[in-house]
Amino acid sequence: MKRSLKQLERAIEHASTHQEWLEASREHDRLSGANDWKEIDRSPHYDYELIRNRLWQIRQARERGDVNKLVFHLHEGLHGNLGNISNPALYGHARVGTKQLIERYLDEVCLALEYVCDGDFKDFGLKQKLDFFETTGAAFGQSCLMLSGGAALGLFHVGVVKTLWEHGLLPSVISGSSAGSIVAAVVGTHNDNELAAKLEPENLYLEAFKAIGWKGVLRGTPVLDGDHLEACLEENIQDLTFEEAYRKTGREINITVSPYDRNQHARLLNWRTSPNVLIRKAALASCAIPGIYPPVTLWAKSLDGERVPYIPGRKFVDGSIQDDLPIRRLSRLFGVNHSIVSQTNPHVVPFLPRSESTNSSLSTLGDWAIRNVSMNLHYALELVRRRVHSNDLGLIVDKAQTVVKQRYIGDINLIPPRQPLNALRVLSNPSLDDVRAFVRAGEKTTWPKLWMIGNTTRISRTFRACRERLDRLEERTLNRLQMVATV
Repeated sequence: MKRSLKQLERAIEHASTHQEWLEASREHDRLSGANDWKEIDRSPHYDYELIRNRLWQIRQARERGDVNKLVFHLHEGLHGNLGNISNPALYGHARVGTKQLIERYLDEVCLALEYVCDGDFKDFGLKQKLDFFETTGAAFGQSCLMLSGGAALGLFHVGVVKTLWEHGLLPSVISGSSAGSIVAAVVGTHNDNELAAKLEPENLYLEAFKAIGWKGVLRGTPVLDGDHLEACLEENIQDLTFEEAYRKTGREINITVSPYDRNQHARLLNWRTSPNVLIRKAALASCAIPGIYPPVTLWAKSLDGERVPYIPGRKFVDGSIQDDLPIRRLSRLFGVNHSIVSQTNPHVVPFLPRSESTNSSLSTLGDWAIRNVSMNLHYALELVRRRVHSNDLGLIVDKAQTVVKQRYIGDINLIPPRQPLNALRVLSNPSLDDVRAFVRAGEKTTWPKLWMIGNTTRISRTFRACRERLDRLEERTLNRLQMVATV
C-alpha cells in the first residue's frame, strides 16, 4: 500500500497534463482512505449540522414546487462562507474534492437557483425573478482574481489564468499590479476566441527589458528603457480603452497605478472609474518601478475619439507601491467578497506558506513575529520618510514602507515553488524555454486548487449565469412589446 501511494505521489508530482494529475490524485484518494473521509459529514472544520439543515429546507421546497418558500430560504440563508464550508482545511485531507455533504449542498443550491430562474410560475414572474437575482446575488457577492507584481516572474500568472480559463473558473473581475497588470490587460482585451491562442508561450512577445545604463542609478535617471517596454506591451495588448475592452470581453479588468507625487493616493483604473483611459498606458504606468523606469502620463479617448492626456501634468508609477492587491476597492466597486491571489512578488514569495490549511501554534507564533517586525520597520521607515526631500528617493522609501504594511495574500493563494535563483532573473528577458517553465509552474500550482476554487465560486457563477439568461429574456420581452406597440 505504501509503495503504491509513493508511486502515485511521484505520478502526481511529474504529471504533464491536468488529466494525468487528476487520475493519479483520485487513485491516491481511493487507496489512502480519503474517499471514506469525504463520506463522513462530521468535521470540526465546518458546521455540518447547519449545512444538513439548509440542504433539507431547500430540497424540500424545490421538490414541492413551493417557489415562494424556496426563494425565502435562498434569500435568507445564502452566505458566501455559510457554516465555514470554504475553510481551506476541508481541502487539505483529500487530493481531490472535500466532504460529500458540501458537494450535495452546492449541487442543491445551484439546482434551486436554476429552477427559480427557468421555471414558469403563476405568482412569480419575470419581474420578481429579476428582483430576486439582483438583490440576493449582490448580497452573496462574487470572487475576483488578483495578479501581483513580480517583473519577469509574473509570467507565472499566465499559467494560472490559462488553467482557470480552460476550466471555466476565471472570475470576471480581475485586477493586476505591475507585472500582473500586463497579464490582466492581455486577458481583458482578448475575447474567448482569441485568448486560447494568445496564452500560448509561443505567442507572447516578451522583449520588455532594455538597459539604458546602471550608472543612471547614481544620477537619479531611469535604468531601463520605457519606450522598449511600451513596444512590448503594444505587441501583447490590444489598443482599447477600459470600456471598449469590457464591451468586447465582459471581463472587468482593474489596473492599479501609484501617483508620482508622494502625497497622492493610488488609483484603481477600470471601466467604471476611468472608462476612457487606454489600457496599454495604464499597464505601462503600473510597471514603472521608480528609479528603474520613467514615470508615465496616462492617455485617454475624448468624446470625439481623439487621444488626449488623462489628468495632464500628473504622472504615475508602479501600481504595487501602494496597493498590490486592491481588495477593498474591488469590494466597494464590484461586490467582491472572496479573492483568489496569484502572488509572484520576489520580496514576498519566499516568506509565504505553501499550505493554506496550516493551523499550528508554530505558524501562529510565526505570524505574530512577522507582524511585530513589520510594525517596527514601518515606524522606522516613517521616520526616514519625514526627513527625505527628494521625490524619487521618497518614492523608494514609500515602497519599502508599503512592503511591510500591505497584505499580500487572499482567500485562496497560488504561489510559485521556491526557486531562489529566480530572483536574479527579475529584470531579464526570458527565453521561450523560460516562458514555458513559468507557465507550466503556474498550471501545476493551480491544479490542486481547482476543486476548491470551483466550489467556492460555484454559487456566484450560477447567480451570474441565471442573471444573464433573465436579462436576455427581459430584452426579448421588451422588443416584442415595442413591436406590438408599433403595429
